[in-house]
Amino acid sequence: MPPKPARAWQRMLSGRRLDLLDPTPMDIEISDIAHGLAFVARWNGQTRGDFAYSVAEHSLLVEELFTRLYPKAPVKWQLAALLHDAPEYVIGDMISPVKAAVGPGYEELDQRLTAAIHIKYGLPAQLPKTIKAQIKRADKVSAWMEAVQIAGFSQTEANKLFGRPNPEITAGLAIALRPPLTVRQGFVARHEELLARL
Repeated sequence: MPPKPARAWQRMLSGRRLDLLDPTPMDIEISDIAHGLAFVARWNGQTRGDFAYSVAEHSLLVEELFTRLYPKAPVKWQLAALLHDAPEYVIGDMISPVKAAVGPGYEELDQRLTAAIHIKYGLPAQLPKTIKAQIKRADKVSAWMEAVQIAGFSQTEANKLFGRPNPEITAGLAIALRPPLTVRQGFVARHEELLARL
């Protein structure tokens, strides 16, 4: 008798059953994304403060930085910036060394989930390379800020790893760790605001 195939779906709090191997836009809910991301810790949880620095909080920061870097960008690309790490609501946030060790399987799973999420919210399944690069630039600025402000890196070390950002882009931005419920609500509110402006 052949072995029973491993379960590859997850029941979400919304009641949706998300097939990780074949995700569809119908099974994507922003409430699930926001909830999951608010509980996924960046930096493997190795950050200062009373709360973990979540991927939801990071996503809000990346979207803010993207908007500062590209103030004339269409709203749909701001939404793409907000959702840039959305698949991590089910697959978690792996630091780069772990991704390298896991191999291409993680990247393929990430791409399938990204496509379903993008289609659900009116974005192309795959972003144009220029937009992806612009979001990556904002992501690196965010990583620099996080490294220096909450992850214990010196500015010299952060500059070497992530590049020193233009101080005008980060002016007035400080990372404040918040409880998951507050972050989740902020993520959903920003998502709704951007969708309303599309």
